[in-house]
Amino acid sequence: MTNPNNATITLVHRVRFVDGHGLTIPTFRLLKDDGHLYADASAPDINKEQALAMYHSMLATRLLDERMLAAQRQGRISFYLQSLGEEAQAVASAAALDPQDMILAQYREQGALLHRGFPFDQVMDQLFATEDDLGRGRQMPVHYGSHALNFMTISSPLATQIPQATGVAYAQRLAGEQAITLCYFGEGAASEGDFHAGLNMAAVLKTPVIFFCRNNGYAISTPASEQFVGDGIASRAVGYGIRTLRVDGADALAVYEATRQARQLMLEASQPVLIEAMSYRLGAHSSSDDPSGYRSKAEEERWRKRDPVGRYRLWLQHQGWLSEDEDRRRSDALRRDILEAMKQAEKKPKPLLESLIEDVYYRPPARLKRQLEQLKQQPDMHAGPEADKLGGAR
Repeated sequence: MTNPNNATITLVHRVRFVDGHGLTIPTFRLLKDDGHLYADASAPDINKEQALAMYHSMLATRLLDERMLAAQRQGRISFYLQSLGEEAQAVASAAALDPQDMILAQYREQGALLHRGFPFDQVMDQLFATEDDLGRGRQMPVHYGSHALNFMTISSPLATQIPQATGVAYAQRLAGEQAITLCYFGEGAASEGDFHAGLNMAAVLKTPVIFFCRNNGYAISTPASEQFVGDGIASRAVGYGIRTLRVDGADALAVYEATRQARQLMLEASQPVLIEAMSYRLGAHSSSDDPSGYRSKAEEERWRKRDPVGRYRLWLQHQGWLSEDEDRRRSDALRRDILEAMKQAEKKPKPLLESLIEDVYYRPPARLKRQLEQLKQQPDMHAGPEADKLGGAR
């Protein structure tokens, strides 16, 4: 008989409450902190070239973050968000995808974009809002996007990308594409209504989307213990009928394998998966944040010992795929490339002021044209020393 409630009915004759922590979700890990595999673990099927490419992207992300936070402190850019301590999550998960797969990110996934081939000069064009910025200089820094690399432009409002990812994946399914969508977000974003709407829609429509939650313990300054009482984020997906997996987010090999198998599952039977990556944000939430106000140095030091870049580097060295000299040369080359790209971006002009009303409408309506003319009349907007900063002098 059809069950209209869509629930499994098992009869009992005494009151029995299901405990809120009745579901135990294990954490998938392959690498120990010393870079060796656990005795009963097996490394993913990746070759030396693939493994070193992942390391290159992780290292590039860390060095880029280091340089650009310093640039923000020097007043060269207005704002920056690091992914310190979370590099393995973005890079290793992106490495497990195919180029045709769509990525919708939050704002700590620059490693995924770098791994897809986004060059440093385009990174700098976005951060410095140059005339070559793919976003035409209209976004805050660290809000990247690339149509060519199937990386949806990042939005500032929290969690809006989650239901959008469900929609993208639904379109992929309807079109019969051999592609999936991966959506990144933090555990703080999982407190938004968009999280629940997006997951429920994905479950009902059976869309091929990976919901990748970075549970780094803090929603800016709010610890997870003050956000929710349940067992992390993974348990919520089970309630929506979604397959889920918890993984050590500081273990690049485990993240890669978890994402690879999730993608394979989707292609075999179209359905969503949630991956909760357990991690820690070693840096501040952003360049506007001071974490010393809400957590201790001792706590940070405990997590620093589980650094994902260092752990993965040790594994590569144990494989004989990376020497200390090679690692030093790679780091030096990346630092030079980042610095050169930054210097070039600083010399570039800003977008023309007239471009501000382009791209939304085929023909800008009269009201936008009027507003643009009013903007031009503002003092110091199109003359004097501030002109180049605003593009008005051009």
